[in-house]
Amino acid sequence: MNYQSTRSSNIKTDPSHAVLQGLAPDGGLYVLPDLASLNFDWRGTLKLDYYGMAANIVSALLYDLSREEALGLVRSAYEHRFSSHDLTPLRPVGDDGVLELFHGPTSAFKDMALCLLPRLMKAAGEKCGETEDVLILTATSGDTGKAAMEGFRDVPGVRIIVFYPKSGVSPVQEVQMLSQQGGNVKVCAVEGNFDDAQTGVKQIFSQLSGSLRLSSANSINIGRLVPQVVYYFSAYASMLRLGRIGLGDKLDFVVPTGNFGDILAGYIAGELGLPVGRLVCASNVNNVLTDFFRTGCYDRRRPFHRSLSPSMDILVSSNLERLLFYLSGDCRLVSSLMNQLDKNSGYQLPQELMKKAQQRFYASWCDDASTVETIASVWREHHYLMDTHTAVAWNVAQQYKAANPGHDPVVILSTASPYKFPGAVMEALKLEHTGDEFALMDRIEQATGVPMPENLRGLRQRPRLHFDCVSKSGMKDYVMEKAAEKVWKK
Repeated sequence: MNYQSTRSSNIKTDPSHAVLQGLAPDGGLYVLPDLASLNFDWRGTLKLDYYGMAANIVSALLYDLSREEALGLVRSAYEHRFSSHDLTPLRPVGDDGVLELFHGPTSAFKDMALCLLPRLMKAAGEKCGETEDVLILTATSGDTGKAAMEGFRDVPGVRIIVFYPKSGVSPVQEVQMLSQQGGNVKVCAVEGNFDDAQTGVKQIFSQLSGSLRLSSANSINIGRLVPQVVYYFSAYASMLRLGRIGLGDKLDFVVPTGNFGDILAGYIAGELGLPVGRLVCASNVNNVLTDFFRTGCYDRRRPFHRSLSPSMDILVSSNLERLLFYLSGDCRLVSSLMNQLDKNSGYQLPQELMKKAQQRFYASWCDDASTVETIASVWREHHYLMDTHTAVAWNVAQQYKAANPGHDPVVILSTASPYKFPGAVMEALKLEHTGDEFALMDRIEQATGVPMPENLRGLRQRPRLHFDCVSKSGMKDYVMEKAAEKVWKK
């Protein structure tokens, strides 16, 4: 069984080429059509540690890697790089479990994929006999950029350009990116929002892929998505150990998501056999996904809001295209819907597909005021400190449970350290809001006793190394200019 494009069953390739290309030639996303046919041993996988789980899942989904090869890549990606021995510890908070995905080198869930992706790409290149250098193009709404640059920093044969929306990320996220070291990394602000940056990157792929060897570190790349499947298994195993579920019981997951990759990984976990119940899609005020799952209408023609949870400030959720394929199995339909989105800024899902989506997914949202109040109430009631994205998920989880009294046990995905968004956390805790974001981080640590991640400590003192900024229309020229330079100077 080969990977194929979501938009054409005639475009097929093996896993290694899918990882190297990132995006299919027709603009579609690569998918493995029939996940259930893999006959994945999900029960046996739950008995393993995180490395073993990852090796099983990676070698099953990227099947031209042996389990031994996958295990070696996983160990080199994760060992000694995380502050928690469990990598993704699950904390019981009230009636729910909170899966902490922020103990990696950049304090965000993107580390779980982007520590491994460079190694997957290198292994894929060796299997395909590729010798030409690759240029990684990535758009970020905050966390992907830093995690990608850290993962690809000084990797031979690879250069990476990260585009981020100017004034569209938190100050901490911006400094993390602009102080990134590495002779093969470039960061460039875009005068626009994340959707502008993401659209620009996709257009560059379609226009320049014939003249440059391009790939992506966004979750449009299947090599980025596969590692994210693992922590759903890890969460299930943790809930088993805690005695909150029995083997075979369903588990509901609440996921703060904008680009839909993180929650799609949960869907894939379910297709591999893991007893996944409802997948709850939590959005901020940019609630295009909430409207979609409630009505079947995807419409990006709405105001774009800059929120306290900027990694979800997205109106075009790229990975939703993969879900449309899995629900329908119809490439022509997916292609038609994506064309409608491109030309008309929206589309209407057929009624039968909408019912399928609603059986697996629940969706809701909360605004900034509710986000701040949620951080405050969870700290007050449970003495647990969370970031703005996790607060959105917690708030939506309570909405979900109230609307569905017969729900299964709930796990909430926590996607970032609270120290990455100190302004909102300070407001929630009603602490004196003086000084810059880095002074606030120190005050939060003093007031709460919650340790600051070591990778964020002293961030203010790190020198700025990147200064580039372009308009939306200037992204292509910027890529061509940088691709032509033999050495990137700071």
